[in-house]
Amino acid sequence: MKVKDIMSTDIACIGLDDSIQKAAQLMKRYDVGSLPVCRQDEVVGIVTDRDIALRSVAEGQDIKSQTVRDVMSQDVLVGEPDMNVHEAAKMMSQNQIRRLPIVNNGHLVGMVSLGDISLEPDLQDDAEEALRDISEPGGQFE
Repeated sequence: MKVKDIMSTDIACIGLDDSIQKAAQLMKRYDVGSLPVCRQDEVVGIVTDRDIALRSVAEGQDIKSQTVRDVMSQDVLVGEPDMNVHEAAKMMSQNQIRRLPIVNNGHLVGMVSLGDISLEPDLQDDAEEALRDISEPGGQFE
């Protein structure tokens, strides 16, 4: 099975210079825990609810004036629509990430999450293994 078969294509993006408050509002509106950070439709980073909590709120920053650029992770891993779902799950597991932006020719086309993977009966073992590895302390993006 290919990533394009299970990825979400209705995704919200946020810009580098948008406020943290706007990022949180988009996360609430779309009921997601992370947003790809884009310049046009090129992924340049990712911002998570955890980034906002730890790098902004916990530090006493002003969420109305602080930008996404200030708290996002720049070293973002991406997948491709035609990659095998097992390969995507392995990548997510090894790098301790729950969501993987999917790009085609450098442009954002979707997002795959552990939830997407776990919904497929044949892939539940991959999702469980990835979640177990992600839950281990010391992840790359902690």
